Amino acid sequence: MLKILNTKQIKELDAYTIKHEPVSSIDLMERACRAFVTWFAEKFDVEKKVGVVCGTGNNGGDGLGVARLLQEWGYSIKVWIVRGPVPESTDFSINLDRLKNKVEVFEITTRRDRGLFNDCDVLIDAIFGSGLSRPVEGIYEQAINCINQSDAFRVAIDIPSGLMADTHSQGEIVKADYTISFQLPKLAFLMPENYVFTGEWLLVDIGLKKEFIKDAASQYFVVQRKDVKRIKKPRLKFDHKGTYGRAMLISGSYGKMGAAVLAARAAMRSGLGLLTIHTPECGYQILQTSIPEAMVSIDPHEDFFSTLPEVSAMDAVGIGPGIGSHPETIRAFAKLLDNYSKPIVIDADGLNILAANSHLLLTLPPGCILTPHPKEFERLVGTWRDDFERLEKLKTLAKELNAVIVLKGANSSIASPEGDVYFNTTGNPGMATGGSGDVLTGILTSILAQGYPSLETALLGVYVHGLAGDNAVTEKGMDSLIASDIIDSLPRAFQRIDQ
Repeated sequence: MLKILNTKQIKELDAYTIKHEPVSSIDLMERACRAFVTWFAEKFDVEKKVGVVCGTGNNGGDGLGVARLLQEWGYSIKVWIVRGPVPESTDFSINLDRLKNKVEVFEITTRRDRGLFNDCDVLIDAIFGSGLSRPVEGIYEQAINCINQSDAFRVAIDIPSGLMADTHSQGEIVKADYTISFQLPKLAFLMPENYVFTGEWLLVDIGLKKEFIKDAASQYFVVQRKDVKRIKKPRLKFDHKGTYGRAMLISGSYGKMGAAVLAARAAMRSGLGLLTIHTPECGYQILQTSIPEAMVSIDPHEDFFSTLPEVSAMDAVGIGPGIGSHPETIRAFAKLLDNYSKPIVIDADGLNILAANSHLLLTLPPGCILTPHPKEFERLVGTWRDDFERLEKLKTLAKELNAVIVLKGANSSIASPEGDVYFNTTGNPGMATGGSGDVLTGILTSILAQGYPSLETALLGVYVHGLAGDNAVTEKGMDSLIASDIIDSLPRAFQRIDQ
């Protein structure tokens, strides 16, 4: 897993690399500058007029080094240095000396108008790095405001100036179109509230020491394809359908049978051996016709889930999509929690029932997987001031329930009972469509029934769900993507993980 380190650890990582490679601080900075410039040259052609706005610390030193290298590569460059109370760092001074007589350098020492950067096509932000600990003010605030008022394309070096890496940020912050960070992501990049500042963020490798990263303690991780490839089990020659689990989906009610169909189709496309769908009588013909591979258990009530079926032989149960919240449904749900000791996948109406009947939370079997979207999560835990507080509530809920919580959305966050959080990297805005969550419930129920532990189930299931959405969007486009397209793309997603 790709670790997310805090600002103190990142500073220690730099120092460790300098000492143990060994490499001088200015040469490590040069390496970072070259990695940034290599990306930049692939993104922007040499005809673009580029402005670099620097502070006087090490992030500013990065900016000066980038300006020199871009000038050597043929770009038209101007540099602005924001002169506030922050003293020059040693590496800033060295790179400023290297830049002399090569690039136009201007100093910003007093308030300037918003047209300061009007002749730039691209602005590179290098005022402050990740060490910032309070909101910017004074001349720095004014310079950032000028950057944001510019029509130029904005690229931040390492982190947008004004954005704090580990906590909620306030004040003026550069609104970057791209953020190019060194080696590892910052926790702030994964917070929805910061997307307006980071834009699309990417990592460039600058050769920081991997042994330090390996040994560093962290509760935050970014999930990559190689991680889920290690999790996914191979199929063996003499395996049979019993090898791949028996699962039950309790899903659907009158007017909501589509949720059951989507969840069931997704489960069968995710490697499950045997699936039974428990549904009210009104859904019998629908399910038998649309999913011939599954068995159907008919609830005594015609319109909603009212009676718990026999579940003792099931390796996993998924419940929630489309079940509604009738009092008889709530009682049957409570009976499931009392009578089934294995982990359960709970989504949609199942989560709403838990939120409205909080005493049921105390009866969840260990290792359950809950998959709320933000509004469902709010019903469970209450409101929050910012995304960092929401993250703490997510960790707390997972610990209290001894459950895995998947908070859905861009970079879905998966919290374990141990307090770790894993951010997913697949998926796209086209998946913000009705039924997408039902598909995820089916995938997770299928994987859980195949014998994967709850956390591995969530990591693999959420990743493959997003990857299927990424596959589907290449053909359907974001505006036309529907949940069924995600299911149809699951085979390719599993194939890509195996490659």
